[in-house]
Amino acid sequence: MKQFKELYEQDLYCGDEELDQILDELTEFRLIGKAQRRKIARRMAKLVKTAGFKKKVERSKRKIASFAKQKVKAAKLAKQKVIDKYFPTYKSMGLPQRVKVDQKIQQRYGGMMNKLSVKLMKVVKKKEIEKVKKSREKTADA
Repeated sequence: MKQFKELYEQDLYCGDEELDQILDELTEFRLIGKAQRRKIARRMAKLVKTAGFKKKVERSKRKIASFAKQKVKAAKLAKQKVIDKYFPTYKSMGLPQRVKVDQKIQQRYGGMMNKLSVKLMKVVKKKEIEKVKKSREKTADA
């Protein structure tokens, strides 16, 4: 199946080399004047005030926030895995010792923790999706 971009590009070129070159230049960038920019700005200002646009912005912010939470959870899991493997007595240590160990972990195993957190993001994301599904089922049953 052809992508829209491929179909569009096929329609754009007509076979005449000179014309094709001109069309390439036209599709790459388009200069607009100040009046047109003002017109676009007015249109965008009206658009920002609409309820649909506000909802769209709210949804995107929620999505970004949930992604950030997932990233933090994955990083915590990665750190915990490193601690379990290399510092089994971490929980019994005093606070100053734990601070030093945390610094060591960040210095020595920072790269490994980053790789682990990327891998764990998939796991965290799946768990989050399952959690949302369960909560939706509960609200639908009630």
